[in-house]
Amino acid sequence: MDSDEHKRVLDPERDTAALKALTHPLRIQLLGLLRQHGPATASELAARTGESSASTSYHLRVLAKYAFIAEAEHRDGRERRWRALHTLTSWSNESMEATEAGRAFVGLARRRQIEHLERSLARYEVDLAAGRLGQEWVEPSGITDLMPRLTAASLTELFDTVAGKLEELTARDADDPRAEHVVFVAAGLPLAAPEHAAPEHADREPEGHEAEDRHLADPDPADPAPANRETAGRDAEDRAVTAHDAEDLNP
Repeated sequence: MDSDEHKRVLDPERDTAALKALTHPLRIQLLGLLRQHGPATASELAARTGESSASTSYHLRVLAKYAFIAEAEHRDGRERRWRALHTLTSWSNESMEATEAGRAFVGLARRRQIEHLERSLARYEVDLAAGRLGQEWVEPSGITDLMPRLTAASLTELFDTVAGKLEELTARDADDPRAEHVVFVAAGLPLAAPEHAAPEHADREPEGHEAEDRHLADPDPADPAPANRETAGRDAEDRAVTAHDAEDLNP
């Protein structure tokens, strides 16, 4: 996985301008593409995104101003190449919740990650149908929406466990030619009991949707991220802004 120097940890008090800069959808997408595919020019990124090279060039300079990217080694002297400075964008939820800018950024980031999941599902289905993925991927792939009852401490422990296992598996499969990029999204969103709920039902465990029974503790190696939140836990959670082709956030 990534060491701390490969994470951009955002502080809502210190990084107010950087947070604002990163809320632009195209900037998030450009950062994700650089993290996923490596250094590129404004023209190359314009071709990927359908934007003009003037537009991508401007937004790349903004990302560079706030130290998300930097100039890369040039192949020739004709056009700048840009590279991402980090593979993950992280933050503390508690710190972000304390400021309006922080709350706005986290809300946007989470919704971009949901959009990334929707695009990833569509791409997965197309890739599978077209034979670009082997049948060995059919059984382990899936989405779960279990609803266990947990304490805040247990939810933190769950995320830490997933992050640790993910790190282990990613390192193990790093040089395996059978490995593919996997979009792995984990969400832990506590829901307060409805005000009209009867007290006798307070201890009842909510039932999960009849989705696939894929447990969070059994992840496949995830797409570096990002993009996207890929893993979270401890004080500063790893919210990845990374991506694959149309990626926004692996932030």
